Amino acid sequence: MDIPSGENPVAQSIAQTLVDGFNKHYRLFRESSAGAKMRFEKGDWLTAQRAVRERIAFYDERVDETVVLLQDQYRANEIDANTWQLAKLLYIGLLINHKQPELAETFFNSVFCKIMHRTYFHNDFIFVRPAVSTDFIEADPPAYRSYYPNKAGLRQVIRDICRDFAWQCPFADLDRDVEHIIQAVMLQMGGRLPTAEANFQLQVLHSAFYRNKGAYIVGKAINGDYEYPFVVPVLHDDRGQLFVDAILMDPAQIRTLFSLSRAYFMTDMEVPSAYVKFLSGLMPHKPQAELYTMLGLAKQGKTMFYRDLMHHLRHSQDEFIVAPGIRGLVMAVFTLPSFPYVFKVIKDVFAPPKEVDHATVKAKYLLVKQHDRVGRMADTLEFSNVALPKARFSQALVDELRRDCPSLLEEDENEIVIRHAYIERRMKPLNLYLDSADEERRDAAVKEYGDAIKELAYANIFPGDMLFKNFGVTRFGRVVFYDYDEIEYMTDCNFRRIPSAPNPEAEMSGEPWYSVARNDVFPEEFGTFLLGNPETRRAFLKHHADLLEPEFWQLTKQKILDGFVPDFFPYPEEMRFCRMFAGGSEQASPRREAETA
Repeated sequence: MDIPSGENPVAQSIAQTLVDGFNKHYRLFRESSAGAKMRFEKGDWLTAQRAVRERIAFYDERVDETVVLLQDQYRANEIDANTWQLAKLLYIGLLINHKQPELAETFFNSVFCKIMHRTYFHNDFIFVRPAVSTDFIEADPPAYRSYYPNKAGLRQVIRDICRDFAWQCPFADLDRDVEHIIQAVMLQMGGRLPTAEANFQLQVLHSAFYRNKGAYIVGKAINGDYEYPFVVPVLHDDRGQLFVDAILMDPAQIRTLFSLSRAYFMTDMEVPSAYVKFLSGLMPHKPQAELYTMLGLAKQGKTMFYRDLMHHLRHSQDEFIVAPGIRGLVMAVFTLPSFPYVFKVIKDVFAPPKEVDHATVKAKYLLVKQHDRVGRMADTLEFSNVALPKARFSQALVDELRRDCPSLLEEDENEIVIRHAYIERRMKPLNLYLDSADEERRDAAVKEYGDAIKELAYANIFPGDMLFKNFGVTRFGRVVFYDYDEIEYMTDCNFRRIPSAPNPEAEMSGEPWYSVARNDVFPEEFGTFLLGNPETRRAFLKHHADLLEPEFWQLTKQKILDGFVPDFFPYPEEMRFCRMFAGGSEQASPRREAETA
């Protein structure tokens, strides 16, 4: 890049306007995140859910606000290339000693890409590569606290950790919780505790992580060359007092807690890169893009993902291909076999019986983005103008995209640009999984499938199209829903029993003898299109026969309307102390429901 020279007050003002816009965004983001502590203390679960939805919109609101400022003041889309290049260089200077430089770089990109044509989307004008290091940024207070059990004793240190979060509601029985933690650690470590050598310490992130109705203490124990990650969930009992529900030390369980099938955590971070670095030490194989996303910093997650994708394309040779499985009626889906994601593009025309349009599909995906996914709906990265090397597309995929999505396709000699796409973690479609599963795995997968539907229902989500092809199986065997074009709120659905036929002729007719409104749902019909395989049917009836009756759906809908917020535990039931120890927490039913204020 040729560096522009000379004074340029417009470039200076643009740089300052951009950094001011980002600083306003992160101030509001952090205020909302810090407020999670008070909402947890009050048990104000509905407000907590609303805060998550509102925080998601903060970024786009500030980007749009900054774009308007630049257009009004400078007619920014008419500014010459040299001025924009200088603005980027001056912006870098403003990020010296900044606490969130990587997020500010992404904010610059978002604003610039709303103003200028994609031909400018390279490192001369935007931050394709990061310009400011995030190593060794100091936070005040530090990102994590250190505790030394060899000085105070392990039990006292655990008490100190719990008390240092300064929750304004008491623990019901902290001594009991400490003993539960000690016993559970010994069980998970084969009956022994780490020896109290001179360098034995516990490091705990300064802010707790809040999601749904839980607060999570996140840390690691360090003893010599060994590190032991841990997460401690803290919940409310029926009296509004706190109790420790479990301790997670298995890296797979911790990865599941931080999976993209759950809504974003709320945690107060002055230096988010320090939190990501700490979490990367607990989950070394989890991409940083996913960690930023789990912290509510979805745009930074997208930036990191795109850099990972471009890096992978430079170091691989396989082609993008049509994703295996049954073709969807709404989306064209493709994948790169060596990269664990799928790319979904809305088709121009939907085949019958689909009656939605592009705007409706986008609205459904936005609904999922803003909703608590309770571990059962995959998160999506939404991209505009994704430029990919044309040489890496199989001819079959190019033909399908040209046929099904021409309005969202732009081609030149070297690139294919997808004007709008959703990107999700790749999973094995449940229908393909069941086709090759033995009896034990089939039973487990069908149970998981029904559990997923029930948990979505408790969270006020009706999947709509419940065919197995719309659900995927993760590497840990968890079933997750990923096709959102027909989802509805449970409270918008009318669950009905099929009325008796007035006569035998009506019952034999191919047409229903009863009226059907748009949002009428007849659970008795589910078995007809889901359970054609006798083995699958037996497994389903064994675990989830109640899903075929309207009473389950009607009762669940009524509880939602009555203001009940269910618990969702992002770890196995057997890990809960009430399950592990006799006489444990008395308030622990598998899915305790608490009435909100």
